[in-house]
Amino acid sequence: MIAKTLVRVVSPGGQHGRLSILIFHRVLARQDPVLTWDLDALGFERTVSWLKEWFNVLPLDQAISRLNDNSLPPRAAAITFDDGYADNFTVAMPILRASSLTATFFIATGYLNGGRMWNDTIVEAVRHCKKAKLDLSKEDLGVYELGSVGAIRQAIHGILGDVKYRDRLERQKAADYVAEVTGAKLPSDLMLTTEQVREMRRAGMSIGAHTVSHPILARLDPAEAKAEVAESKQFLESLLQERVAIFAYPNGKPNVDYRAADAEMIRSLGFDAALTTAWGVADAASDLMQLPRFTPWDRTRLRFGARLVQNLLKNPALRSAQLAD
Repeated sequence: MIAKTLVRVVSPGGQHGRLSILIFHRVLARQDPVLTWDLDALGFERTVSWLKEWFNVLPLDQAISRLNDNSLPPRAAAITFDDGYADNFTVAMPILRASSLTATFFIATGYLNGGRMWNDTIVEAVRHCKKAKLDLSKEDLGVYELGSVGAIRQAIHGILGDVKYRDRLERQKAADYVAEVTGAKLPSDLMLTTEQVREMRRAGMSIGAHTVSHPILARLDPAEAKAEVAESKQFLESLLQERVAIFAYPNGKPNVDYRAADAEMIRSLGFDAALTTAWGVADAASDLMQLPRFTPWDRTRLRFGARLVQNLLKNPALRSAQLAD
């Protein structure tokens, strides 16, 4: 009850309403010793129960509409997922439905039906590598010992950090190189299928756009960035036979992963709102084309609740003026 009371105090409704938008990526069927940064089913079920107890969890489109007309209820929140992983359908959605909640799933359309994101190529290649030492020095990616689960995680984080902000073709080339050196068999079922996306929508979940190939928009020229966004929107609208109104920026850090011009491009394509990964909550003064999101990764009720309250106390809104031209 303490957490709920605190949330009510710092997240009022109406004209002073504040919207907490939570971001998730994967929900694993069971705990994985390597992928400790992802929730498993039990962890997500626990998190959902806390959110339902403390917040009024709304569908994202409804929450944004009510934010826009100053009619948010107190303790307003919405749940989102990025990228389009298959476990969103097989693991997360049944948990949400059991709690009578919905979420919005942002889909990188180029990876549907058997695709694999560059980062997952690296993750899966390294975690399934049978070598005691992984030598990637030929492409200046370092040499890693793989003698323990902790060492494997360290190798994954090190390689991802080295590759993340490379040109997207160079990024994919590096991921393919890691896969070749490890010789690991890579999965082809990590991402959703088009039929699963349709089924999610029929089940009451919402679908949003997340580009085609998950590039960092700030690294693309304006025409490429617009094509990535527009083509993902058009694909999903054709698939679902309805308008797709909300976008989530890949990576999503203002002035790092997207620019002021990108936010205006999103607006010009007819989206109602776009979501970042900047921490904070949205209020009436927020720029709808760069709404903040946040999820505490704490695994205990006390710490999780405390950090949600702390986030609500942050400067709530990302203003368009905060983006550099």
